[in-house]
Amino acid sequence: MDLNTLWFILLTVLFSGFFFLEGFDYGVGILLPFVARSDRERRAVINAIGPVWDGNEVWMITAGGAMFAAFPHMYATLFSGFYLALVFMLIGLIIRGVAFEFRGKRDDPKWRETWDWAIYYGSLIPALIWGITVANLMRGVAIEGDLNYYGGLIPLLNPYAFFGGLVFLALFILHGASFLGIKLEGVVKDRVKDVTGKIWVVAVVLTVAFLIWTYLATDILNNPGWDGLIPAILAAVALLLSGLFYKMGREGWTFLCGGLVIILATVMVFSGLFPRLMISTLDPAYDLTIYNASSSPYTLKVITIVAAIFLPVVLAYQGWTYWIFRKRLSPDSPDLHY
Repeated sequence: MDLNTLWFILLTVLFSGFFFLEGFDYGVGILLPFVARSDRERRAVINAIGPVWDGNEVWMITAGGAMFAAFPHMYATLFSGFYLALVFMLIGLIIRGVAFEFRGKRDDPKWRETWDWAIYYGSLIPALIWGITVANLMRGVAIEGDLNYYGGLIPLLNPYAFFGGLVFLALFILHGASFLGIKLEGVVKDRVKDVTGKIWVVAVVLTVAFLIWTYLATDILNNPGWDGLIPAILAAVALLLSGLFYKMGREGWTFLCGGLVIILATVMVFSGLFPRLMISTLDPAYDLTIYNASSSPYTLKVITIVAAIFLPVVLAYQGWTYWIFRKRLSPDSPDLHY
């Protein structure tokens, strides 16, 4: 295996970790106004992700940094061509981060309600845009002969990509609901359990329809490189198992299966792309691949050594963080900080 392929795999791992961790963050934020009615209940929901949400977002920064270091031409084409979409995502993330910090600064119901809705929209917008972005990577964009995309925002809002955004929303909301199922106690948990089954049905319908559309509109599921069909089938099985475990009341397994759906779906996308990074709808010769978009061999060697040293440290620290804040919460908990 060459270093180009190794960094393609590492990029897959980083985005899988990001979508798994930040996925339930987004889901919890979207569910906040609907499963929690009183201020104490909303504080319990927010505290479920309060100690970890910013650490989860580090995975996005790390994935972006890895893309910049290993595949700079992909980074340049993606971040310039998708500029407006990513700006809207960034605005949502800024609003969300500010809301977490400002919500508890005043004991005023109107003040807190305003920031609660800021958390909602700051979670909804990035989740939707991530789905649109990934769907466009699967479908391809009009990359020209100089390996750049100049189309702007409007072509990215095509029906296939927007439907992909809805699939991301459904899976993230389901993931967030199952996370609250293992983190909360009391009446809020009961409400979450009531809506989880409905969300699961919506997620199944949207996901199956999207897979069929993907098979008809792209080559992601029958790519002659690494076939994305096998992880797609495994993701579908995990989604069905999450519904089964939900019916059985196995909260931990429901959460793990929901997370596995997201991880396998990410693997499906990257497997279906390989060895491409971005697909050109104009000419396959204009595709960005792990070779024509990569850094020099020396750069790949250096960053591989750096990753081998520091990645285990980051993983150990984040695992320790989740262990420290593993306790369940309820609206009556005395240590609600947000």
